[in-house]
Amino acid sequence: MLEFGTRSRSFGIEHLGIPEGKAYWNLSPDELTMMTLEGGHAKITRTGALAIDTGEFTGRSPKDKFTVKDDVTENSVWWNNFNIPFDAAKFEQLYRKMLVYLNGKEFFVRDVYACADERYRMNIRVVNEYAWSNLFVYNMFIRPSEEELKAFEPEWLIVNTPGFHADPAVDGTRQHNFSIIDFTRKIILIGGSGYTGEIKKGIFSALNFILPYQKNVLPMHCSANMGEQGDTAIFFGLSGTGKTTLSADPNRKLIGDDEHGWTPDNVIFNFEGGCYAKTIDLSEEKEPDIFRAIKPGALLENVCFKEKTNEVDYTNGSRTENTRVSYPIDYIQNIAQPSLGKNPKNIFFLTCDAYGVLPPIAKLTPGQAAFHFISGYTAKVAGTEADVVEPTMTFSACFGAPFMPLHPAIYAEMLSKKMKEAGVNVWLVNTGWSGGAYGIGERMSLKHTRALITAALNGELDTVSFKIHDVFGIAIPSDCPNVPTEILDPRNTWHDHDEYDHKAHFLAEAFLKNFEKFAKNANAETLAGAPTIKMHVQ
Repeated sequence: MLEFGTRSRSFGIEHLGIPEGKAYWNLSPDELTMMTLEGGHAKITRTGALAIDTGEFTGRSPKDKFTVKDDVTENSVWWNNFNIPFDAAKFEQLYRKMLVYLNGKEFFVRDVYACADERYRMNIRVVNEYAWSNLFVYNMFIRPSEEELKAFEPEWLIVNTPGFHADPAVDGTRQHNFSIIDFTRKIILIGGSGYTGEIKKGIFSALNFILPYQKNVLPMHCSANMGEQGDTAIFFGLSGTGKTTLSADPNRKLIGDDEHGWTPDNVIFNFEGGCYAKTIDLSEEKEPDIFRAIKPGALLENVCFKEKTNEVDYTNGSRTENTRVSYPIDYIQNIAQPSLGKNPKNIFFLTCDAYGVLPPIAKLTPGQAAFHFISGYTAKVAGTEADVVEPTMTFSACFGAPFMPLHPAIYAEMLSKKMKEAGVNVWLVNTGWSGGAYGIGERMSLKHTRALITAALNGELDTVSFKIHDVFGIAIPSDCPNVPTEILDPRNTWHDHDEYDHKAHFLAEAFLKNFEKFAKNANAETLAGAPTIKMHVQ
């Protein structure tokens, strides 16, 4: 075994069962970029970023995500379509096959942290088949110092081999790609897919089990930022709803763009050390912080180029709508250091409403907040997952069901308690369609969405009057600085008001139908936060 780079004092790769090959430890971004280019797997863009193609998969594959079912998980994991049980013996067999696959090859090892709050820090060792996958790990996790690396002891292990294909008939997977978590052995296996998002979401899923179950910390699929007065804002939402975009505010310090914990003493901390932003239709005018972060060290995925140039065409989604970039969080100028915040004052539930029913912003009661958090309504945006080609209605509990191993009621009860203790305002923000459903109406203006959120953060909506929505019961502001009054009430944006009413009741019925599986575990306050059906719609 030949080993290069800064290796920790703990056991080497040969102890995992990889006696031969070349292991590159904790290489720099420049070294990883060079090795990727030498392998012919990428190109350098005009701004100096590395651009790669992730291959067959350009998004996550939720149907191929598994959890080992054993004494630790059998009675604690909420087994469903996202938490699919996997046999422990099959896991061991697959693990050994992956190590044999790596034997004799070049591969890349990186030691990193998750969780910016040192009280909850997780030590992770990642073994990657490809150099660019290792660059993603460098960008997205918290990077130990040289001194910390010398004493690093891993708690969790990730083995990531995109070129290894499972045999479903033998290995117990659904198809050749897979992502499997073993909470007893603290190992995550990812194979058959080059999509890097599987790596970060694997650790997010692990933390979503460990933190509430063992640490009394609420894990959240959210972004967060902090104002000059130290007030923290939290943005919940699935991929494509605007978490990264809306939290990158030049007037507020970014804490993180995707995954956070909320501690018993009201600290909000980032799980990650980087950002993973969508780049479809990206422009410097609309999203200057993200645009300017695409420089040497940043990793672009599945983008297209303007003809015969190395200039990225961000409007081109022919490869996938889920084009992405990862970069270290300090590529954003205005960040919180360390990635911690206190004093949470505002929570925003971001939803991409493909039906054009929900208002651009509305204030929620505690019961409505609990109901909408458990519901997690949005539209899956094209490209984020395999086989999703246009926005489709979905309900994802806690705005992150694919990554939540425990029952949603556990997370909802924790959030409800923390919201009341902190006295936060909770807002529902529609970043989807207005004036009609997808294909008829128009997508909400980012400029107007930013103005609405700014007004809420600055307290400018505290003194305006509110109108109660006839069906959803949520409070719609009568006016807002820098936003046309006529768009605030979504019914006014539809040419046919009767058609709007019909669609609103249709969506409300979908909410109620989805909530049936949670109703027996919900308290009276949460049930009172549900929409009201005033007429039957055929």
